[in-house]
Amino acid sequence: MIGMALSGIELRYLVDKISKQVEDYYVSNIYGITKDSILFKLHHTEKSDLFMMISTSGVWLTEVKIDQVEPNKLLKRLRSDLLRLKLKKIEQIGAERIAYFRFEGFGKEFVLVGEFFGDGNILLCNNEMKILALQHSIDVRHRKLSVGLEYAQPPQSGLDIFNLAEKDFEDIKTTELVAAKWFGRTLGLPKKYVEGIFEIANVDPKKIGNLLTEEEIEKIFETTKKTVSDIVSENHDPIIVRNEKTEVLPIQLGKIEGEITKVNSFIEGLDTVFTQNIVDKGKSIQTSGSDKKIKELETQISEQEKAIQTVKERSKNITNVANSLYDMISKGILSIEDSSAQEIMTANNAKLISEKGIPLIVIQDEKIKVDTKASLQSIASALFNEAKKQSGAISSIEEIKSKTLKKLEKLQNKTESEKDTILVSEIRKKNWYERYRWFYTSDGFLVIGGRDAASNSAVVRKHLDKNDKIFHGDIFGSPFFIIKDAQNVPDTSMNEVSHATVCFSRAWREGMYGVSAYWVNPDQVKKSAPSGEFLPKGSFTIEGQRNFIKSGNLKLAVGIIPQEDGYALTCGPPETIKKNSICYAIIEPQGIEMVDAAKKIRLEFSKIHEEITKKISIDEFVRVMPAGKSQVKDVNRGEADIQNFIDTEEDD
Repeated sequence: MIGMALSGIELRYLVDKISKQVEDYYVSNIYGITKDSILFKLHHTEKSDLFMMISTSGVWLTEVKIDQVEPNKLLKRLRSDLLRLKLKKIEQIGAERIAYFRFEGFGKEFVLVGEFFGDGNILLCNNEMKILALQHSIDVRHRKLSVGLEYAQPPQSGLDIFNLAEKDFEDIKTTELVAAKWFGRTLGLPKKYVEGIFEIANVDPKKIGNLLTEEEIEKIFETTKKTVSDIVSENHDPIIVRNEKTEVLPIQLGKIEGEITKVNSFIEGLDTVFTQNIVDKGKSIQTSGSDKKIKELETQISEQEKAIQTVKERSKNITNVANSLYDMISKGILSIEDSSAQEIMTANNAKLISEKGIPLIVIQDEKIKVDTKASLQSIASALFNEAKKQSGAISSIEEIKSKTLKKLEKLQNKTESEKDTILVSEIRKKNWYERYRWFYTSDGFLVIGGRDAASNSAVVRKHLDKNDKIFHGDIFGSPFFIIKDAQNVPDTSMNEVSHATVCFSRAWREGMYGVSAYWVNPDQVKKSAPSGEFLPKGSFTIEGQRNFIKSGNLKLAVGIIPQEDGYALTCGPPETIKKNSICYAIIEPQGIEMVDAAKKIRLEFSKIHEEITKKISIDEFVRVMPAGKSQVKDVNRGEADIQNFIDTEEDD
């Protein structure tokens, strides 16, 4: 990646900061973005998902999701080893630009190593640091990296920049090197920091080390310590600087040339700059692929034009020779084998030869079989036929050429539009309830429900409060649904929740109509089994009176609902989804497999709202569907869309 390299001090800050944020998160997905960068989706049972990018230029948390730009050869291996594991720890190796990411779970342990210097590298090791997979092997004098070997760190530089003591600066007093050079080399600091530190300390960086005064050395030492501590302890005023290259600085050092933009945090700055680098790379890969195809087509067209010219000339030459034969007849020449006939032919760039006893007339590398005993008229008419045949080929080459031109035009337009398609989508922060089944009732009450044994258990254990009401289907294999803050809930809402509870139970999969659901108060739910009994995961004991509500039909609606910061997909009772969505699909049991139904709905939604639907993955559609087959009955715009349309009309 161009332009920007992380320093060891910046990495220390990133590792500390990201470590705190990813505590108790596990890996729920991994995406290969470029050959040098991998995006980890991290999930937590209570908090929002985090997206962490590990690339050869560094590690950062990102707010955007980039589509894959090119294949990443580590992806398959990382997915098979790291999915579902917890990210236990991130640590930096000394002050080096190397981080270890430790993943653990299911009795397995792996270390992902990120090397952020030189060309960078990403390696997957087992818990004994044996290399299982790596981005590229290395074989240099002081270290070898390849699959099967133990991971070897590069030779460490002597000084620990995080624990500097004044004695570390003793050597500068005797060095013949320019002060700034000695300083950069000894402390392994990038040029931007060296220049900034000398400027703040007000010391001439070009002065030879052994000519510095004690006071100047003291000043450089103090400034260095302060700079390191400001970066590591997040005493930041981060900025993005754009001149020949773009880089992010956690703190502003000395005077800086170029266009300066303030950012909220160093990580946000990295996200902006590194993401832009990846996108630019993506565009250049995309367009260079297209440019190559365009060049190929242009070459084909010029070849086709040449071929047309050649055939035209050949046809003209054959016609000339045929006409010259009539000339001969008028001069009284009777046989083509006559020597004066040969002279006239030579003048017209043709000659008579014999190959394997077969007589041929050669005209501009075209050999035409002739009967030398025949009359000149019949030879001439054979030549005229050949000329005609040749020009017949022209129209078929013309046809191929016009097809190639069409292809070219299409590709040129596509390349233009490719330059505009950015492969980036904002990652929407999901609300806590989107982890479960959820919807808002027609009266605006939030409802959440379990989607499997684990989330059934979480809904009850973590989210059931004293003012809620809890529902369960009168059938084995039913989720729990909770209506939040439900002191004075109208019947419409109670009926909707009861209806959803039945629809998301086994009743849907088996098409069982006429099942009821019941509701109870939170204090009637006992989270432990009566003594001597066992409760399977996701089950609870209910005590006291159950209040039954019969569900008339089995019908649900999938809909896209506007949220504060974007749109979310959900599934629930048709009336409320219609009311709250911008588009919805009514579904009933039986019909096509869950995934096919999800694909069909997504396709129909994109006809109504292409931009919004595009951002919702097919996985999310599958996730909201009830288990079992479904038939899609009706797809339409929701009332939120119509309302929105009326509002914008009025604004205009």
